[in-house]
Amino acid sequence: MLYSLTSTVALVLTAATITGAQNTSSTNATTTTSTASGPPAQVSPAWLSSVTPLSGNVKAYPEGGNGTLPTGPLASLTFDYSGYPEGWKSPSATSAEVLAAVNAIDWSAVPNSAVRKADSKGDLTMTGYDSEKDPDCWWSASGCVKSKNPLIPADAAACPQVGDWGLTYDDGPLTADAGTYAEPHLYDFLAEHNQKAGLFYIGSNVIAAPAAAQRALADGHTLCVHTWSHPAMTSLSNNNVVAELYWTLKAIKEVTGVTSKCWRPPYGDVDDRVRAIAWQMGLTTVLWDLDTDDWNMPGDGGGNLSPETVDGYFESWISNRKNGTDKTGHIVLQHELNNSTVLMAEKWLPQVKEAFNVVPWNQCFNISTPYWETNFVYPVSNGSVPVVATASSAIPVSTAAVTSSSPSPVAKPSASDNTNANAVLSPAESAASPRMSVSSPVAMFLGMIAIAAYAV
Repeated sequence: MLYSLTSTVALVLTAATITGAQNTSSTNATTTTSTASGPPAQVSPAWLSSVTPLSGNVKAYPEGGNGTLPTGPLASLTFDYSGYPEGWKSPSATSAEVLAAVNAIDWSAVPNSAVRKADSKGDLTMTGYDSEKDPDCWWSASGCVKSKNPLIPADAAACPQVGDWGLTYDDGPLTADAGTYAEPHLYDFLAEHNQKAGLFYIGSNVIAAPAAAQRALADGHTLCVHTWSHPAMTSLSNNNVVAELYWTLKAIKEVTGVTSKCWRPPYGDVDDRVRAIAWQMGLTTVLWDLDTDDWNMPGDGGGNLSPETVDGYFESWISNRKNGTDKTGHIVLQHELNNSTVLMAEKWLPQVKEAFNVVPWNQCFNISTPYWETNFVYPVSNGSVPVVATASSAIPVSTAAVTSSSPSPVAKPSASDNTNANAVLSPAESAASPRMSVSSPVAMFLGMIAIAAYAV
């Protein structure tokens, strides 16, 4: 599936807001540092404050190596999913819960961009849109990841350090109807290789496979939002954008106890309107610069792309890194969608680790607290775990047994992200992009982030 600051001032403002977001101390934290000329300050989602997480979750990032991580069959876990929308269906935007989140947004800070048109496969109509001027920083039309609007934070689109491979997997957790390759198959493999990743979760899958989500948190992966039903987000009304994000945030919090501060738009489809809504819901937009196109291989929910073609992408990227022609860092798009994508991930990870420094996307950006609950402190780019002042989480933990039955299997999407297949920045784009050069202003503000992380 494709996921895929014009000024130094705007870049530094973005860094300041991200850094400030890491210094909150509880679920109901106050607003982060911001200025009148920068993006609106983020606040922890108060509309999730009444959610009671399931019991049995870890309460901190795991210490130690792969030998200390859980592996093997998932724990038996049932989850009461009554009250949630139907899996893989667009959720209602009129429920009281969604409207509470809608009402918490400062809509004066959200651009009035047009609502796009998309078909059931996520293919968007771009007729009439000026992709050259690109007034809305619409990724699907132009690949834009850095808005010209100072109120809109830039996306995380590529790791800033040369040689970094930001490892991400979309569409999880892979549910039991996937058979042998359902979780914890991939998670066990990652644990065996002492490897952490960024996982972008579909809310519908989280409530269908809650034990898998709990395992991922226990293993030290970074849990992020990938919407409830995987739509092209720019084709939704404002309230429907909120609904897609709200229900996934709630599912992740109720199942795992953490409130994500990161999300990835399905198909990479995001513009300034959607970015601004997500930001005010406490979410940073994460895209990518290398796409394996693995979703398009034959498999459940996949396509007809030859696996040999995907092998060729990995071979090329590894070769370019080893021969010195790859002089950037990357965020790489992969999926835990089906047996084909899981096998491809497991085939290539050892070889990728020989050529690249493989880390979750947040680690290469020195984001050590990817949740609003700051008792989870993740490593930064040099591999160390900074000391972050924390307070006891304000999230109530359920001690009551969950007695309802597990949800029935949910349908997989009929098609995946194919808007700009295998999108990779060209050398010219890489040279021009401040995210792609460690000598750029971005390197300066990333240094600020690192300093701030160690100062707290």
